[in-house]
Amino acid sequence: MNDKKILIIEDERSIADIIKINLQKDGFAVEISHDGQEGLNMALNNEPDLVLLDVMLPSMDGFDVCRKIREKSSVPIIMLTAKEEEVDKVLGLELGADDYITKPFGMRELIARIKANLRRGDYSKTAVEPEGDKIYDFGSIVIDLKRYEVRKGGEVIDLTLREFELFRYLAEKKEKVFSREQLLQDVWGYEYFGDIRTVDVTVRRLREKIETDSSNPKYIVTKRGVGYYFESK
Repeated sequence: MNDKKILIIEDERSIADIIKINLQKDGFAVEISHDGQEGLNMALNNEPDLVLLDVMLPSMDGFDVCRKIREKSSVPIIMLTAKEEEVDKVLGLELGADDYITKPFGMRELIARIKANLRRGDYSKTAVEPEGDKIYDFGSIVIDLKRYEVRKGGEVIDLTLREFELFRYLAEKKEKVFSREQLLQDVWGYEYFGDIRTVDVTVRRLREKIETDSSNPKYIVTKRGVGYYFESK
């Protein structure tokens, strides 16, 4: 049996029930809320391993729920939305969501996304064991694997798990250029699912937090027409 607990915050009961049935078949424990405020309370108090969060909710919309969860928890969040507008997808990621999936979606894809995000969460909890106190020092930027944090000028930068993993991955393979598709596979854990714009949004967030001038990046550099790499000079 899978011991992972998934919280579904979705006001359309038929959709929530279908997701629940399929997740339970895959061995997950599932809780459901049909209300934004109630779902937020459950996310903060019931310690789910992952949250599936709809955008359109009564009492509090999904964006506000996501923001408030992120203020207190690093639990993986996948946004569920029927909207196609780019701004909605970007906003969810900017507020700290790890991923989004647009309705209608296939259950196979949703479960693949869930498992990929759970693997990253498990990795973050165990990574310090084999890595010990390894530190990458790039002058003003320091990546501390033991503390699972990045410091700039001695100050800790507030990164999400996904941002940390992406920055660490590029830094460990400095000067090597990676396509967006390769980063989705290696950092997000998706073999063929996923939107490459997710990578672009995460890179932009990282640059805003890490770079002195995000429009002229020193660390996370774009190789035009190819992808991104970490500049160590």
